[in-house]
Amino acid sequence: MFINILLAIAVAIVVLVFVVALQSSEFRVTRTATISAPVAVVFAQVNDLHKWEAWSPWAKLDPAAKTTYEGRETGVGACFRWAGNNQIGAGSMTILESRTGNFIQFPLEFLRPFKATNTAEFNFKSEGSQTTVTWSMFGRNNFMGRAVGLVMNCDKMVGGQFERGWRK
Repeated sequence: MFINILLAIAVAIVVLVFVVALQSSEFRVTRTATISAPVAVVFAQVNDLHKWEAWSPWAKLDPAAKTTYEGRETGVGACFRWAGNNQIGAGSMTILESRTGNFIQFPLEFLRPFKATNTAEFNFKSEGSQTTVTWSMFGRNNFMGRAVGLVMNCDKMVGGQFERGWRK
């Protein structure tokens, strides 16, 4: 009987490892919103990382988080670092590409609660006095990230946080 239980557990583990291994290692979360402000105003909110906390969905999760800024004030080379509670962890982002009124890209380097490097992009499109913004985050999942994806809908979770950021 004991051997059968051990065999069943071993088979279950092998099946779980196989299922996790079949999951995609690539992920992408994208949300689009139309904001009632001209593209220059919306672009400036993202291009100046000093303004990030005013609308970031994560800023209110830890008002006591420590933040620092390095490099340029705005645009390419501007860097924002944070260290907070377990909900926001610690990490940094540095603007790598900034095309005025059009596009911003930066790596998101997470140090805790887990190490990861992803890419975030913002695309801006002028619609008269409004701006359509597409916010994307993408990267690669390691084995543990793929395993977590089996029980957690990361698109829904992170995408929901993006949507909360738009409402600020």
